[in-house]
Amino acid sequence: MRFKKLDIFLAKQFLLLFVGTFFVCQFVLMMQFLWRYVDELIGKGLSMEVLAKFFWYMGLMLMPQAFPLAILLASLITFGNLGESSELTAIKAAGISLMQAFRPLIIITIFITLGSFFFQNVITPSANMSFAQLLISMKQKSPELEIPEGRFYDGIPHTNLYVQKKDVETGKLYGVMIYRMNGSYDDAAIILADSGMLQSTAEKRHLMLTLWSGEWFENMRSQELGRVNVPYRRETFSQKRIIIDFNTDLSLIDAGALSNNERGKSILRIRHDIDSMKVHYDSIGRAYYNDLRAGSLHAPLSKADSLKLVKEVSIEHLNIDSLMAKAGAEVKLRAVTSALSRVRMQLTDFDFKGLMTSDGDRQIRLHTMEAINKFTLALSCLIFFFIGAPLGAIIRKGGLGIPVIISVLVFIIYYILDNTGYRMARGGMWAIWFGKGLSTAVLAPVAIFFTYKANSDSVVFNMDVYRNLFQRLLGLRQKRHIFRKEVIIEDPDYAKDKEVLTSIYRDAEAYDKTHHLLHAPSVIRTFFKYEPDHEMERLCQELEAVVEDLANTRDKVILNALNQIPVISDKAHTRPFESKWKNIVAAIILPAGAFLYIRMWRYRLRLHKDLKAVQQASKTIVERIEELKIKT
Repeated sequence: MRFKKLDIFLAKQFLLLFVGTFFVCQFVLMMQFLWRYVDELIGKGLSMEVLAKFFWYMGLMLMPQAFPLAILLASLITFGNLGESSELTAIKAAGISLMQAFRPLIIITIFITLGSFFFQNVITPSANMSFAQLLISMKQKSPELEIPEGRFYDGIPHTNLYVQKKDVETGKLYGVMIYRMNGSYDDAAIILADSGMLQSTAEKRHLMLTLWSGEWFENMRSQELGRVNVPYRRETFSQKRIIIDFNTDLSLIDAGALSNNERGKSILRIRHDIDSMKVHYDSIGRAYYNDLRAGSLHAPLSKADSLKLVKEVSIEHLNIDSLMAKAGAEVKLRAVTSALSRVRMQLTDFDFKGLMTSDGDRQIRLHTMEAINKFTLALSCLIFFFIGAPLGAIIRKGGLGIPVIISVLVFIIYYILDNTGYRMARGGMWAIWFGKGLSTAVLAPVAIFFTYKANSDSVVFNMDVYRNLFQRLLGLRQKRHIFRKEVIIEDPDYAKDKEVLTSIYRDAEAYDKTHHLLHAPSVIRTFFKYEPDHEMERLCQELEAVVEDLANTRDKVILNALNQIPVISDKAHTRPFESKWKNIVAAIILPAGAFLYIRMWRYRLRLHKDLKAVQQASKTIVERIEELKIKT
């Protein structure tokens, strides 16, 4: 396979756009991801090194998600630019098919797909583990001191601090009130001071609070039970220093606590862990089953009780209800209480065992879904290319306008399908293969359809086609716009046109009276007993031929009269469809039949008005032709 200059040209265009769109998509995804944790991380006093690690790990995690969106947008813009600048038309005119033009970009996309899979299997698991470890450590970090004015601050453990005013430059606090609660109410302390200063120690594990000109009120812990009055002590000081435990350093948690995180594992590790979990939970299930078979959930019976039970069962017509009715109240209460207690114990045991087994099933599902997700997310790169490139070739709009809108819509559909399938599969409502393959199963046929339509030069996205269909459905039409021509090669045949217009005038009047256009159409004739009507088709053909011939005139009066002639629909007033069976089906389906009937009635009323306009315009044109004949 030899690469040509066109392949190199397309590859350069695509790669430049891919690099640019990748960074844009990566930034958008990172900002969307960051907003989930911004409330929990704000005010922690994190260093630039910690924040750099946080964004680095986040970027590595989100790169596989940015690849498909970047490919979609880059391929859309690439072929949209080619189509808008008519370069795509020149490529096809040179005998190069659209699939041949796709060839270099398909190879590049395949490499990106393999790179995405490698990234998810090797780099992303490590980044996920590091990010989760860092995120939990950041959440557990003590907040940085930002003492507000005029309200209590509870960021210091076991302490509420109130500051009336503070000096930002010196860090000095004025009007200080402190409530300390180390244990219960008996150990509460209230500290009032005119001024103070709060500083962190060198090792950043303690706070040193220096107070000036204040008082200390503290309850003394009482060892006597039942005592109403609690002793207290009062201290007046000119200067006092208090040491408070407050660790502001970031200490990473043990990574062993994240061992069950399926996103931090490669495919081989996932398979190994799934096998281990299956063996483990199967052994638990077998143990529960053996317990049930052995009757361990029932209270064991002694030999005497067993013989007594056998004798009672041997009695003919034994009725438990009658025996219960003959028992005394205490016996009944004891029996019911014992039965309820045993049932509750069994339910509690079943709930505990169900929790164990359901947790195992959930872990196995999550691991299986993560393994499938590595393949589907990589495959989405290839699918998004075969959606974006054909759409760009069909729409032929470059830039960042329509391609961005279409890319966002396609990605939203993909995200909704993928997220819905993930949640349903995670909860066990759907099978794992169905939930994780939903987005791929929906978008793959769409990609094939768009590729086929683009390769066959389809007008599936030609807005003019849909506009004309919409106008025909609602009965909308355009007005005639005939302007005076600067250069006229052949003058109109006024004598012939006058004769044809006179005939059209008479035929239009006769058609209006014969078909009773102002009356409601017959339902039977409309849907079930249609008779062919070609008269209006003939009149329309003759009228359009006259209009086309008279459009070469230089006379303004005739041109104005021609613009007053409406564009007539020659069949819409006779029947909904050409096919007999389609009309019958439309009549049977009541809502559709009623709509089509009203639509046809509306066309009849409009045809009556159009024929009157044709008669008036024909009369004006005939009179003007006679005037021109007299002048000449």
